[in-house]
Amino acid sequence: MDLNYLKKVIKIFDDSNMAEISIEEEGIKIKLAKNRENKNQPIILPAQNFNPNNNFVETQSNAFVPSNSSNFEKGGDSSSREQDSTQQESKTLIHTVYSPIVGTFYRSPSPESDPFVEIGSHVTAGTTLCIIEAMKLMNEIECDISGTLVKILLENAQPVEFNQPLFIIKPD
Repeated sequence: MDLNYLKKVIKIFDDSNMAEISIEEEGIKIKLAKNRENKNQPIILPAQNFNPNNNFVETQSNAFVPSNSSNFEKGGDSSSREQDSTQQESKTLIHTVYSPIVGTFYRSPSPESDPFVEIGSHVTAGTTLCIIEAMKLMNEIECDISGTLVKILLENAQPVEFNQPLFIIKPD
């Protein structure tokens, strides 16, 4: 991602009324969020999978920080960095499946049938976990990893929002 392009995006974001924006391009993920104290000044959060040819991200103070920084907070201390790394390690022990669409969550293909999966079920990539009905279309939601289903976060026939967590899976 070109640094001049990034500066233009930051300028447009700064002049807008948006509070937050995420951009993903060529495997590069950047999230911008405006500081709640001063809504006119953007904050650039750490980039993930940043281009190895350009390992730096420009911050709001025009300083450059490594993109692999695990803690980009003003006044962040080593104890908060340790907590962040501990939280990241614990997050790798579980995997959350999110809803790709808005609709109605169904655990089984029909009211009379058994649910696709139960808590404790072993799932593999491609296993159907549920159906989300959107505009009278039944969309099968498939698992993207292998593991054990730990938790089902919704009840049958409950409305679901875009990007709402549906299932928690412990990877193999």
